[in-house]
Amino acid sequence: MKLTIAHLYPDSMSLYGEYANIAVLRRHLEAMGVEAAVRNFTCEDPPDFSDADFIYMGAGTERRQKSVLIAAPRCAPALKAAAEKGAVILFTGNAMETLGASVTDASGKVWPGYGLADFTTVETDQRTPGDVVASPVLWDAPAVGFMNKCSVTHGIAAPLFHSLPLGFGNDAEHGAEGYVSGNVFATHLTGPALVKNPDFLDLVIRRLFALKGWEVPERLPVLPHEREAYAVTLRELEARIK
Repeated sequence: MKLTIAHLYPDSMSLYGEYANIAVLRRHLEAMGVEAAVRNFTCEDPPDFSDADFIYMGAGTERRQKSVLIAAPRCAPALKAAAEKGAVILFTGNAMETLGASVTDASGKVWPGYGLADFTTVETDQRTPGDVVASPVLWDAPAVGFMNKCSVTHGIAAPLFHSLPLGFGNDAEHGAEGYVSGNVFATHLTGPALVKNPDFLDLVIRRLFALKGWEVPERLPVLPHEREAYAVTLRELEARIK
């Protein structure tokens, strides 16, 4: 069993160690007998995602994000085609913003996004860093993580998390956060979100197996200490919820 992972712009959009999301996904897949080949893309590479089963982009600085948005009109058709064929797509941190119709920067300039969704993002002069506890729509266990954003996102009808007991959502404190449509997932959670949230990782794996037409094992692999680490983080963050 083989599949292909497309890692978009790891040279510029990996501000918080997002490469770990690819690493942990590969480790789990390999434990299930799946050979996962990773193709790294730069903004200069031809946007050919025709063989990609999983497409990932992490967070970058605001300036790095704009360099990605410069290439968005050229890459959008290929990304949309991948989404239409059912590829699993995950964008984290401010990469999430690029999936929408546009990002308006702090100077008022409007940058077109990939257009996989109609939502829009506006940068603000208020940066909101902090830990997060989120209530998922697609799995039961709370998600944990960290955000460092200076934007609000409007127009999301289908969020990935229906509320944030701790943290700032798409456009409001404790509000809904992220975006999901079919196999397209996005969240402003930064860094190794799949490492911190084993149930989110399991969801991605199940979607990949369904895409390939493979039978999903009744029990997915659990790597040493990942569930224990999640439990400790959740316990500590939930103690801060008022």
